[in-house]
Amino acid sequence: MPGTPPTRFVYLGPEGTFAEQALYRVPAAERGSRTPARSVGEALESVRAGDADAALVPLENSIGGAVGVTLDELAEGEPLVITREVILPVEFVLATRSDTKPESIRSVAAHPQASTQCRNWLRAHLPDAVVVDVLSNGAAAAGAATGEYDAAICAPIGATRHRLEVIADKIADHPDAVTRFVLVSRPGPPPPPTGDDVTSLAVYIAHDRVGALLSVLMELAVRGVNLTRIESRPTGEALGRYVFFLDCTGHVADVRLGEALQGLRRVCADVRFLGSYPRHRWTPTVGERPVPAPAGLSDADYLDAAAWLARLRTGDPT
Repeated sequence: MPGTPPTRFVYLGPEGTFAEQALYRVPAAERGSRTPARSVGEALESVRAGDADAALVPLENSIGGAVGVTLDELAEGEPLVITREVILPVEFVLATRSDTKPESIRSVAAHPQASTQCRNWLRAHLPDAVVVDVLSNGAAAAGAATGEYDAAICAPIGATRHRLEVIADKIADHPDAVTRFVLVSRPGPPPPPTGDDVTSLAVYIAHDRVGALLSVLMELAVRGVNLTRIESRPTGEALGRYVFFLDCTGHVADVRLGEALQGLRRVCADVRFLGSYPRHRWTPTVGERPVPAPAGLSDADYLDAAAWLARLRTGDPT
């Protein structure tokens, strides 16, 4: 974490959601204050205004895809940078009050995304129950706790927070689903490179140039920089105008990536640096080691070539 470690955290609320559960994966958050926000925009604005040091917000889900509001805020709002990522398994549970019998469940509160991801389980185990849409997983747990609903589909932390009994766990139709959260702070020096880092960018291509997107990709490819994610979002200017969000392996301090960034700066209408930060390894089997650079394109190769050129310029041909 650059500079002074954060002590005031804000996260997408309410309490008892996956975002709060993910925040506990950040060591400093266990010792600091943790405040829920009503929206991604509100969370990020708290950081911009100085009311919080860092915000944890969702960036993408392996089933539902990118979180558009987070991307839009990072691309268009006052600059913020990602300093950490947290990848959290999405493990839904069915929870009830302790005095509720499973056979008596007639109503189940759930966020629409949660009920969608648990559709097959609900059809098989609670075919006669009415699923009621609520605003969040935390709200579902709260509604079950007050007796407004017989049961809730929620995060494990929501069941614990509201003293509910878990009567079924891991009920999602896709057991390997994960959500990627990012910790966002005001601009500052990035965390030091670890050798296994991610750099995120928002790239605006030059629309008056043929092959503009190809030029962007080539700046990375010719330097052996691995592109791990690309996502487009409309800029709102006109039809066909997009900003591209890129995740690359490497750190802004790396020679190869640094040169690629300079190249992007030359060929793009605009480039917004969204941060360099350690890649989160959440299980031993998910995520391989970084893709090695092809022969001649490692940082060592770049440094050797630069030293050779410097010698030539001083009259040393060796």
